[in-house]
Amino acid sequence: MGDRRGSSDKINGAFLLYCVGFVSLALLLALLGAIGLPDRVVGPLLIGSTLLAFAVIGLANGTMQAGDFFVAGRRIPAVYNGMATAAGWLAAGGFLGLAASFYLLGRDGLVLMLGWAAGFVLAAALLVPYLRKSGAVTVPDFLAARYGGNPARLVGVVVLLCCCFLLAAAQLHAAGLVAGLVLGMDADVAIYAGLGVVLSCMMFGGMRALTWTQVAQYVVLALAYLVPAIWMSTAKTGNPVPYFAYGEALRQIGLMETAQPVVQGPFGPPGHDAKDFLLPVICLAVGTASMPHLLMRSFTTPSVGAARFSAAWALLFVLLICAAAPAYAAFARWALLELVASGLTPDNLPVKAAWLMRWASIDPSLVEICGSPATDAAAVVIACAERGVSTIGPGDIRLAPGMIVLAMPDMVGMPYVASALVGAGALAATLAAAGGLLLAIGNALGHDVYHKMIDREASPDRRLVVSRVMLLAAAVLAAHTASSRPSDVVSLVSWASSLAASGLFPALVLGIWWKRATTAGAVAGMLVGFGVCLYYLLATHYGAVGFYEIWSSFSSASPEAAAEFSRLKAAWLAAAGDAKAAARVELNEHARTIADWWGVKSLSAAAFGAPAGLLTIVIVSVVTRGPSAEVEGFINAIRTPDDGAVLDPNGPYNR
Repeated sequence: MGDRRGSSDKINGAFLLYCVGFVSLALLLALLGAIGLPDRVVGPLLIGSTLLAFAVIGLANGTMQAGDFFVAGRRIPAVYNGMATAAGWLAAGGFLGLAASFYLLGRDGLVLMLGWAAGFVLAAALLVPYLRKSGAVTVPDFLAARYGGNPARLVGVVVLLCCCFLLAAAQLHAAGLVAGLVLGMDADVAIYAGLGVVLSCMMFGGMRALTWTQVAQYVVLALAYLVPAIWMSTAKTGNPVPYFAYGEALRQIGLMETAQPVVQGPFGPPGHDAKDFLLPVICLAVGTASMPHLLMRSFTTPSVGAARFSAAWALLFVLLICAAAPAYAAFARWALLELVASGLTPDNLPVKAAWLMRWASIDPSLVEICGSPATDAAAVVIACAERGVSTIGPGDIRLAPGMIVLAMPDMVGMPYVASALVGAGALAATLAAAGGLLLAIGNALGHDVYHKMIDREASPDRRLVVSRVMLLAAAVLAAHTASSRPSDVVSLVSWASSLAASGLFPALVLGIWWKRATTAGAVAGMLVGFGVCLYYLLATHYGAVGFYEIWSSFSSASPEAAAEFSRLKAAWLAAAGDAKAAARVELNEHARTIADWWGVKSLSAAAFGAPAGLLTIVIVSVVTRGPSAEVEGFINAIRTPDDGAVLDPNGPYNR
């Protein structure tokens, strides 16, 4: 008990020291900036120091012990494990995308927040304590123990690789974009620089190093997200708590939007039916609860009880950020409406909206004014003159979604160090997620594929070498994919969630809560669920024309849209040369809007995959021989409410 208390005091002391050090650095740079230190020095100093701290923490937690590398020695306290889990999940989507969704969609942006929150509740109630009780090392490891061997393990590895690789590539791509905007770096250079930071955070320490790095990253991203929100809330309403203050912002926005055209969609109540609102929430919840890089964190706590508390802490830390996203969106829209209400014209724009032009100078695609990129003041004057606009209104300005959070300090006149802080937070969020995803891949290949399926007699040292090599290979491949600038990077995120929900959730839940689920049923169910979901995602996106022609009777296309499809196809068939290629592009773009089953979007593809997988498991399990007494004993053991792990390296359930 004394050793445990001493270790806890040491961890708490180190955490407090890090927090004080980071805040002190930010305040020092703010002071230096106020007395004349150039912005071009302040930004790189803050962001560079932050990234260096992450790397040092990762390297300082290097290990040659397999237990530390794969599951952090199962010694991570619940509160810190929850913090690391939150950092690994928030990623670019939570840090940048959530506020953008509220800004663009108003209350329809609740889809993401509700889905993520519900997903953590699902995982905590149905999966996390039982995975921890199993004593498994990875999610496929649990599947192998529950379903009696390597077939389920192999399918689980395939699903894990697909989900985690897609997300890892998307996070590295986002890191490159953020570094390019904040530091002016070339995006490709930024991607590989970010990869270097990620690898230094976990290459030598595995899960132990990643955990403490993610804890440090959560501190940075939380401060970066909340400081501007608190500043704006205090300045605009006098209330320093943004969670409760943005109601006044909504009231002011409502008054302004009744007097002039809205900026980018009204801040009204949800405007879609249950299919477009409730279904994505459910699918996101199931996908969140199934993500392997989040579930693997349940293996690192000291006990089953700690795993439960860890999930609760993770939900709290996620909501601390996500619940401020509506405030970000509301304050950003309020600021923009006030700006145009002050008498904004093409001529006085560089003076009255200097921050807007600064962001446009970084990347003209971030800001559109009068329908054209705001490359410079002259371009704005020309574009507005062509439209006959003499006074710029809110409908004449469009901001790229990704800049809402990054530009908030500029919008409200905060010191430049705040902009650098937000940039550091965005990079921390993307790198924390990328690290967890890549480690999940490396552990699955090193532990499940190599150790459990190829060389069961491999020494711990050899297992660690293989895991590190696999981790490095996956990281380089993900960075290469990210540097190719995939046009569908946003789709990759929703696809990963849908594939996890379809391929893993039914097998995991039924494996814990239904003893009759068999090996054949689980393997068939994972393959069917994953296959149905993958087909829907690929066919509706890349083969939309063929998909619509096959499934037109199930499409949500209106008669007018169906007629337009027929017209465009006829035009494509009749065209030749370059005109034929252009006609094909136009046909594909239209087909993507109507290629669906009953109007379900790709974000909700799990609505088909997960039920298909679940039904397949039930049907196949009923018609095949039931689990052995050994497997039933394993199920009973993981349901028993005590803290003893079931799956030790030499135990009867370790296959």
